[in-house]
Amino acid sequence: MSIDYKMRSIENAMLQRTSVLIAFSGGVDSSVLAALALRALGDRAIAVTADSQTLSPGELESAKAVAKEIGIAHKVVSYDELDEPGFADNPVERCYYCKKGLIRELKKYAAEHDVKSIIEGTNFSDLKSHRPGQRALIEEKVYNPYVEFKVTKEEIRQMARKLGLSIADKPSMACLSSRFPYGQKITSNALVRVGEAENYLHAHGFRVVRVRDHAGIARIEVMPLEMARFMEIREEVLAKFKELGFSYVTLDLMGFRSGSMDEVLESQNDFKGRKTK
Repeated sequence: MSIDYKMRSIENAMLQRTSVLIAFSGGVDSSVLAALALRALGDRAIAVTADSQTLSPGELESAKAVAKEIGIAHKVVSYDELDEPGFADNPVERCYYCKKGLIRELKKYAAEHDVKSIIEGTNFSDLKSHRPGQRALIEEKVYNPYVEFKVTKEEIRQMARKLGLSIADKPSMACLSSRFPYGQKITSNALVRVGEAENYLHAHGFRVVRVRDHAGIARIEVMPLEMARFMEIREEVLAKFKELGFSYVTLDLMGFRSGSMDEVLESQNDFKGRKTK
């Protein structure tokens, strides 16, 4: 199917739902959905962003700006994942608990404003990775057009360019809870520290960066081609991260890769597979 065909298919699917609430982060995936929903339904489409402690610094303001650019009605609701039972302990299924709670809050808003459907933008490419939150979406009957029409991340970026969205090439921004190894408790202070650390590196021109917090040890991921530039400000980074409270500061030589905390799950599965042979 062509990009244009998939875009029309998504718009038609939106139209059949009468009115929709887009779970809106301001990233590429949800922004394309918001733009298509607006084209299909006009003022019967609304984008809703959850303001939470796991949102990276600056992302809420960015979401507001993108919603304004698109022209869709935009609302912000408060949601604290740390109050969600099972979330702060950071189990392997952490995202399941988060999605369950978030959908609950979005359903409340939808019911209060007589919105018929909740739309979420996990893309088809994401389904290849560890996605426990997808189970919550299925259980709660949240509609995902990208999954139905098998729309990949690259196709979504192509759609964003066709729609003229300024964030077409914006890097993916997973929530800050993904910066902690499974089993390490997530706290408000730890989230703030990681957020400030990443913001500091963004301010130094590193567009794609993750600061993984291993019990006070910072494991920094930047793009491999930027490692040499990173080493030029090594002393400055070290001083800042020590100020933030990190005991040790390391640079991951593998560089940035999405979902690096899930690599331990793959290793464990490989080990189990070898043992059963």
